[in-house]
Amino acid sequence: MTDATTGPVPSASSRSAAFSPTVRGISRVAAPGALRKNASSTLKRWLKFNLVGAIGIGVQFAALFLLKSVLGLGYLFATGIAVEAAVVHNFVWHEQFTWVDRVRPCWRRSLTRFLRFNLANGTVSILGNLALMRVMVGEGKMHYLVANAIAIALCSIANFVVSNDWVFENDVRG
Repeated sequence: MTDATTGPVPSASSRSAAFSPTVRGISRVAAPGALRKNASSTLKRWLKFNLVGAIGIGVQFAALFLLKSVLGLGYLFATGIAVEAAVVHNFVWHEQFTWVDRVRPCWRRSLTRFLRFNLANGTVSILGNLALMRVMVGEGKMHYLVANAIAIALCSIANFVVSNDWVFENDVRG
């Protein structure tokens, strides 16, 4: 079909394909099956992320308990160290399990990813945990372990998005 002023008029299917949004990992023209596959892949990755995170919570709680209750450090200082212990733990497992399909074994790339992970997830986790702990424990007089669980949950979604889109961007080609 042609329009006298603009030339050929694209069909409805080619018009919608031309204006399809780009989604990470899917070509510009995405079939509905590809979108379902991407959603399924993201859901599986989200579940892996949360499994690793759950173990990381155990690391963080154990470190926090040891540092505060056994060694007598202040709850904010102990929280910062405990969060960093969990961040390191989570990075190792995310690289080897959650995003294993996106990474190529190379210590330089791992170091770069670790720095990005620490910058992004570490910053969100440490600042988020410290701020929330200050409010919930310092001002609200909530028990420090209950407050820590709430702080972890509130930071996890932002951490997944940053990890998925920036830290573990695909460096495996082909």
